[in-house]
Amino acid sequence: MSVINLPGLGPAPARRTALQRRIRLLVAATITYNVIEAAVAITAGTIASSAALIGFGLDSIVEVASAAAVAWQFSAADHKAREKTALRVIAISFFALAAYVTFDAVRALLGAGAAEHSTPGLILAALSLIIMPFLSYAQRRAGRELGSASAVADSKQTLLCTYLSGVLLVGLALNSLFGWSWADPIAALVIAAVAVKEGREAWRGDACCAVPSATALTPSAGAAAGSDGCADGCCSPDKQSPG
Repeated sequence: MSVINLPGLGPAPARRTALQRRIRLLVAATITYNVIEAAVAITAGTIASSAALIGFGLDSIVEVASAAAVAWQFSAADHKAREKTALRVIAISFFALAAYVTFDAVRALLGAGAAEHSTPGLILAALSLIIMPFLSYAQRRAGRELGSASAVADSKQTLLCTYLSGVLLVGLALNSLFGWSWADPIAALVIAAVAVKEGREAWRGDACCAVPSATALTPSAGAAAGSDGCADGCCSPDKQSPG
């Protein structure tokens, strides 16, 4: 049976404390992985002149900034007071990433340098495609139950890394197998476009119904909105898959 968190109530104090602790641990794991990911991707991208790899590495830095913002938020007793600021940091990080990656990709398309094959880049993209969905899924569940928009937004940032890993893997593979150097900057532009979309949502606070809607106050309204009381149904069990 689904548990509906009513506005102003939320999880019990003990459960809230456990969720906050879980989010802090997940954030720490995300930061650690992304620091390593950024170092490998930017180094490999620089060696191979790959705009997509460099953009992927910069996205890892953005993820670190995003996770650090959430860690800062949850270091306070009243984490809700820091919610808006954390969301703004996440959004600005997305926009900065999109601006740089777009510039670098356009420069590559105009002939500033063709990307070369990168074995470390291919391995890194494949690993991230495996690891990131599970980190995102765990944080998204905890954030939704706690009613934290910033935790959910940060989980979407982590999930974005999964999609970008797939885009990067395809771009690098096409370049390596067929010599299609244009596939690399095209992959980078896809990364930039997705980053702009996520940045806009974070700025507006559109964190997929992290805070339950008022319709959850009544059983009949909650049933109409979804078993979890979210008006858009985004928190329903069938939307909770890792992918």
